[in-house]
Amino acid sequence: MTEVADGVFAYVQPDGGWCLNNAGVVVGDDGILLVDTAATERRATLLRAAVDGLSLGGVKYLVNTHFHGDHTFGNHLFADTATIIAHHGTRAEMAETGLALTGLWPEVDWGDVDPVLPMVTYHDALTLHLGHRRAELFNVGPAHTGHDTVVWLPGEKVLFTGDVVLPGCTPFLLMGTVAGSLTAVRRMRETGAQVVVGGHGTVAGPEAFDETEAYLLWLRDAAGDAVRKGLTPIQAARQCSAGRFAGWKDPERLVPNLHRAIAEHQGAPPAAPLPVELLFAEMVEFNGGHLPECLA
Repeated sequence: MTEVADGVFAYVQPDGGWCLNNAGVVVGDDGILLVDTAATERRATLLRAAVDGLSLGGVKYLVNTHFHGDHTFGNHLFADTATIIAHHGTRAEMAETGLALTGLWPEVDWGDVDPVLPMVTYHDALTLHLGHRRAELFNVGPAHTGHDTVVWLPGEKVLFTGDVVLPGCTPFLLMGTVAGSLTAVRRMRETGAQVVVGGHGTVAGPEAFDETEAYLLWLRDAAGDAVRKGLTPIQAARQCSAGRFAGWKDPERLVPNLHRAIAEHQGAPPAAPLPVELLFAEMVEFNGGHLPECLA
């Protein structure tokens, strides 16, 4: 738990890899706003203990930034006090996918997880008043997924980005869009945020927007080059030089990212469904035949 502004915390789970997400905690006058939960029962229980130690008011509001299980599976541990909030599209995606994530890493001890669906949904924007604080929710999707909520604290200049920005980690666009992510980054930069808490990775400053944008532009160029050469996404990934991004966590995501970027280059609409299991299998192949490591 790292305090990034007075009464505002980033709950960071190193090293930010698969299912090791971050959460945000905002202490209000009469309770806490929590941004996302955690992937497993054990990790969500640890998050609950850390949050309960900050305020007697408990969690009053819980925002799910998007539908992925590492951000929602712990919802039930907070549902006794919290009103759960998300974009209306996120709620629908949660209902459709359920516990599907657990099937990708069956060896993980998920425990008793239950992605309780949000009770309140919004379309474009929503403001929460936490006594002397104001938290603004707005949808920047499609970006990482079809619908992505970010939480902006204008008084503290802190932005919780969900998985649209992942400082030090490779973006993951299998269920999202390159073009939409570029638009989302520009919109987030315009807030003037000084502290950026991504959905994974380290706490950062506004340079995280520039780094994410640079990766997305590089990816878009690599996809165009692959199309001109007649390469498949996995062939293109093997020929790519990641350069400045080579040290980012989870580089195997390049394969599904290229699938997405090539599909968009060829005219596919943003966040159009791609075959998740097939692309995950290609990612495993690119990763030397090994399942990406999940330490949840």
